[in-house]
Amino acid sequence: MNVKEHVISLPRRVFVGHDIIYDISIYFSQLGITSPFLIVTGTKYTKKIADKVIENLPKDAKYEVIEIDTATLDDVYKVEEVVKKVNPNILLGIGGGKVIDVTKYAAFRNNLEFVSIPTSPSHDGITSPFASIKGLQKPVSVKAKEPLAIIADIEILSLSPRRLINAGIGDTIGKIIAVRDWRLAAKLRGEYYGDYTASLALMSAKHAFQCTKIINKDIKYGVRMLIEALISSGVAMGMAGSTRPASGSEHLFAHAVELLHPEGVLHGELVGLGTIIMAYLHGINWKIIRDRLKKIGFPVKAKDLGLSDEEVIKALTIAHTIRPERYTILGDRGLTWSSAEKISRVTKIID
Repeated sequence: MNVKEHVISLPRRVFVGHDIIYDISIYFSQLGITSPFLIVTGTKYTKKIADKVIENLPKDAKYEVIEIDTATLDDVYKVEEVVKKVNPNILLGIGGGKVIDVTKYAAFRNNLEFVSIPTSPSHDGITSPFASIKGLQKPVSVKAKEPLAIIADIEILSLSPRRLINAGIGDTIGKIIAVRDWRLAAKLRGEYYGDYTASLALMSAKHAFQCTKIINKDIKYGVRMLIEALISSGVAMGMAGSTRPASGSEHLFAHAVELLHPEGVLHGELVGLGTIIMAYLHGINWKIIRDRLKKIGFPVKAKDLGLSDEEVIKALTIAHTIRPERYTILGDRGLTWSSAEKISRVTKIID
């Protein structure tokens, strides 16, 4: 099938460095960004970072702040109510994955630009034009707005909880599976496959692998490597126009667990577990993936995340139904209960 037009949406500028939050007014001047701003942030640690950003905005800047706890459609509506009141020129998303997802989806719905200022490197949503919002009838990512710019301060990101950093590594390593699933769909279903975007996603995964060697010795260097990997993964999605380069059967498993066990587990942690399982199905070295993740303190057993054996097995049997249009190694029929149980035990996800 010939596509008449393929639109690639990418950030205009990416700023990565140490203590660069103090130069935010310079960056805004370079980009021609002017107030009023609507700042979307969290309620705890991220609020303190938002306060730092506010201190360094241009002196005459007008702004409003809204705090959110979750990434639901109700949170998006709350942001939109303030958008109507403030009529901002731009939204600033200052926080982790949930804050940035809500910001980019509200920006998309209101035809506004947004700037991504991540406070943790927990997943590649900091760059991608897709968001995961609860309450949309489906647990998968939806089209959202790509960031006009990304401001990634390594000093801030390095101070985020280690669990969030590890989750970012788990999410990024998952691209190994996503690209293989994409290639499989191209081969068996004639789906469009982009060599360049697939290579970019794979490079992100390789960087995440390197992070597992470095992060325990040099947190700042490791986090810088991780954030650049997350950014390039998001760029791959922007170039592909879909989440295909970065989301395959490992993500379907993660989304299936999230349906069964919606609270308390990080998305990147589930993607890491899914990557180990799907590597086994693809016939690649799942042991080295598991060992590398375990080395950084990543939870490689379901019970370490508070998941029961039954939840893992059930998730594996329903994962193929999460996005039936997206062909992966799970096929059209998925796994039987006995196969799912066997694979989970062989890969040591359950005892």
